[in-house]
Amino acid sequence: MDDQRPDVLLTGLLFYDLVLTGLGRPPTPGEEIWTSGMGCGPGGIANLAVAASRFGLSTSLATVFGDDFYGAYLRDVLAGQEGVDLTLSRTADGWHTPVTVSLAHGHDRALVTHGQEPPYSQDVLMGDPPEAITALVHIEAEPHDWLAKAVANGTRIYADVGWDPTQRWSTDLLDQLSLCHAFLPNEAEAMAYTRTDSAVAALGVLSELVPVAVVTRGGDGAVAVDQTTGEYAEVPALDVEVLDATGAGDVFGASFVAASLGGWPLAERLRFAVLAAGLSVRHHGGALAAPGWYGVDQWWRSLTDPDLRQAYGFLADRLPADPGPPVTYAPVTPPARQY
Repeated sequence: MDDQRPDVLLTGLLFYDLVLTGLGRPPTPGEEIWTSGMGCGPGGIANLAVAASRFGLSTSLATVFGDDFYGAYLRDVLAGQEGVDLTLSRTADGWHTPVTVSLAHGHDRALVTHGQEPPYSQDVLMGDPPEAITALVHIEAEPHDWLAKAVANGTRIYADVGWDPTQRWSTDLLDQLSLCHAFLPNEAEAMAYTRTDSAVAALGVLSELVPVAVVTRGGDGAVAVDQTTGEYAEVPALDVEVLDATGAGDVFGASFVAASLGGWPLAERLRFAVLAAGLSVRHHGGALAAPGWYGVDQWWRSLTDPDLRQAYGFLADRLPADPGPPVTYAPVTPPARQY
């Protein structure tokens, strides 16, 4: 309780996301399709930042904002609405905030993005990174210097990894796991990097490289091993109607960190993260779909399924007495303000 360090330290690329849902089918060249749903808001690294902040974690984000309408709007949402600390962030003159249009269809989505590399790298933004309890990181093929500095400061690294567009899946990337406390790839990524043919087999390889290994499996839930406690857990996904899967993996990761900071058993950490991710796909966008304590509390109070009541019974002792105010979901368009 007396630790003044941020709970979560983050850096990465920020996007303005415009999400379209309710497509009867994917569009084809030369035609116009009307959708029944739309939402906008922060995306990219903001997915992790907002999800963590909504679980009451003090969250410090180092990112770059464009000096445009989108940048001003996203800064207002992250700092003013969601309480994310942006001290380490910068606004870049003459640089445009990246914009992503997400076309949600079925249980997946297609993304179309416009943007350029930011003028400040992660290492420049971080410098000598401040001490923090944890850092949530997307590791990349080229290692970032700030990671080793953060580990030297006593920060625990929880890492994810993105899709490799070259599809070479170089195993050299796994060398960076020596800096990490936990690694949380999805099933396709885990199997590709470990050269295995199942999530469980991939988990076995990863558990030799990092203390806590988690493999997310989308509609099949998640599996995990914690070598520090000797625990193994496998949990199913929730049966929910998917509106938009954007950012669900990021919500999972931030929720897993929140439960880990609480010292929960592995099975509870995994169920909690699966629940938060499942609740997020019922709303538009990534960042603003994160349920936070309020969303989890509302789900628990309305739950009548006896099997789920038993499986998630631990929430009765974990939920805060005051889950906070209702969260703000993605608006159809930004509010009419002067930025």
